[in-house]
Amino acid sequence: MNIVRASIIGSIVWVAIFSLFTLLSFMPIIKDSQTLQATIVGISIVPIAYFGAKAYYKKGYAGNGLVIGFIMVSIALILDALITVPLVEIPYNGGDYLSFFSSTILWVLVAINMGVIYFYWKTKIQ
Repeated sequence: MNIVRASIIGSIVWVAIFSLFTLLSFMPIIKDSQTLQATIVGISIVPIAYFGAKAYYKKGYAGNGLVIGFIMVSIALILDALITVPLVEIPYNGGDYLSFFSSTILWVLVAINMGVIYFYWKTKIQ
């Protein structure tokens, strides 16, 4: 298991998802519906996490899919705490750390991300 590699790829996956949320927040109709944004991201996170897992396991790297998924998701949550909440959520949405991290949508997306990484490991690596 390579924690640095998982952290870097987790950061890249976070950038892709953050960018998608940002893009959706400027699109008419979609920008006014958090549920629609979450649905689009929920569907899009499947290939993003899949390619993240594929990138991690490239060149024979090992590691349990749940552990690798946990590392990648933890990095994403740390980046959310350092970047998303203070620079986007608080100034533009009037939210705070508690509302962001207690959002059901966030934890569903986390579960999808970890599930895809685990599924990749279970079907392609193990």
